[in-house]
Amino acid sequence: MKRAIFFDRDGVLNEEVGYLWQAEKFRWIDGAREAVKFCNEHGILAVVVTNQGGIARGLYTARDVDALHDFMQRSLSQVGAHIDAFYYCPHHPEGTVAEFSIVCNCRKPKPGLIERACRELGIDPAQSILFGDSERDIAAAKAAGLREGIFFTGGNLADVVRNFAAH
Repeated sequence: MKRAIFFDRDGVLNEEVGYLWQAEKFRWIDGAREAVKFCNEHGILAVVVTNQGGIARGLYTARDVDALHDFMQRSLSQVGAHIDAFYYCPHHPEGTVAEFSIVCNCRKPKPGLIERACRELGIDPAQSILFGDSERDIAAAKAAGLREGIFFTGGNLADVVRNFAAH
């Protein structure tokens, strides 16, 4: 079983701008690329788990989210880093796109995204942690049985990740 660090995307890896899907609006949080590289160099899977309710609201498409994640990978490759997997929830119960306007098990604070990643990637939840910027992120980590959910409040993400990964 593998160890992982789960990252919420908006507000943890990149600056929160509200319904982000355009690469030109993307800005890395201080130390985010280095945090991912730290995971890569220490045999820890780097996994993104993010709610993307803008899909259900008709603001952008799953293809747009995939394109942004591809952009993130290209940017990470410039520093010799990569995300091992991206998982996102396209649902929102108040959405306007019928197929995505549902209550699901993958929208945080429910644990579905994390549980799916653990199954598909062979991750040991008891040895893994999540960095999030909201109570729903921390609740999802707890519900999925992760070792810890860390509330990221800012600063250099690499410094925070190094500190918690050492324990």
